[in-house]
Amino acid sequence: MFTKFEHFAATSLMGSPEEAPPRQDGHLQFDRDWEKIAFAVAIALSKQGHYEWEDFRQMLITTIAEWENSHALDDPEWDYYQCWLTALEKLALESGVIGSDELEAQLAQILHCKEMPAPANNT
Repeated sequence: MFTKFEHFAATSLMGSPEEAPPRQDGHLQFDRDWEKIAFAVAIALSKQGHYEWEDFRQMLITTIAEWENSHALDDPEWDYYQCWLTALEKLALESGVIGSDELEAQLAQILHCKEMPAPANNT
């Protein structure tokens, strides 16, 4: 269940199809584990006051525009959450939330995350 801020943050991106996160059956769609983490981290950092949500939204819009300017619009390499992650990286560095060395280490861990197996039921 979303808090009011999380609901605002998620729905503020739903305006135009170009800006909106991928959805399936009305729900956010994440195809890889790291996408959920990046989504949550962006909202959490804003909620904690490290940057304004509108700053993140504008960084995402800029990042998507930069990608579109350097690629064909039908390029199969298009990846919304890669743009999301790039925007998050830029803003996290810009706002001083994290240093570049620590960011690289954290990203390596996030991008290689695996679903944790359910604990064995020893009953």
